[in-house]
Amino acid sequence: MHKLISELTRLYLFDEQQQYVDADGGAQPLTPAVLARHLSGEHTVAVQLVQELGHGGLARALVLEFGGKGGGEAHWSALCTIANAVQHELDLPAPAVSISGTAFQLWLSLATPVPVAQARQFAQLLRSTFLPASTDILAVAPPAFVEQVALPPCLQPSGKWAAFIHPSMGAAFVDEPGLDMAPPPAAQLGFLESLRSINPAQFAQALAQLQGHAGLAEAVPAAALTAPSPAVTPASQPGLLLQDATLEDIVRWLHARNIEPTFRHRLP
Repeated sequence: MHKLISELTRLYLFDEQQQYVDADGGAQPLTPAVLARHLSGEHTVAVQLVQELGHGGLARALVLEFGGKGGGEAHWSALCTIANAVQHELDLPAPAVSISGTAFQLWLSLATPVPVAQARQFAQLLRSTFLPASTDILAVAPPAFVEQVALPPCLQPSGKWAAFIHPSMGAAFVDEPGLDMAPPPAAQLGFLESLRSINPAQFAQALAQLQGHAGLAEAVPAAALTAPSPAVTPASQPGLLLQDATLEDIVRWLHARNIEPTFRHRLP
């Protein structure tokens, strides 16, 4: 559990003054003990992703959620579109993918916190640039998606477990994006260990590209960004999100990282 907490902190949490929201809506310190109980399913909390400072705040984790009633395949396809664009069009590190019990989530890690207004604009521009308006199906409207979230893995009120998943496994959860049992901590750790945070120069360049495409700044010409093709990415290309994959692809990827696969998604 200690290693998993370390990886979650490295990628998504603040070094100091990290907080969660208690049952009364108040902010409380997110201590290692509180986080351990959260991850073990003893007591789930909503983690604050924004660190309040004066009249503004800072964010170092951007979470985009895709879900809602029905349309699981379309939600997963939209997540793949954004995730592939993050890597191919913006040249950023691969994001993490999770299931929340009710939706799919895409996690972008920032090495250095940025003003929350910038983080919010970045996420909004990702949506408007790469998802056509008619298919924009983000479950949570801005700005709520950057402020607080139940950090995976955790037990949700529905009885389902939220968890990080390998990107190629998403298609298996289009009908029910949650687990019936707690995911193995070693597998969760394996999904996170190879991830890298977006450094300040990468974030600035990507934001400038998105702003330029939207006509908000004289940055990168709009032609530099194009909506990615919905075609499935070949499994031979590492780090990319797949809309489909064979069981052999998944097992091979896990074994390469010394993870023994445990499939706990109950089939109908």
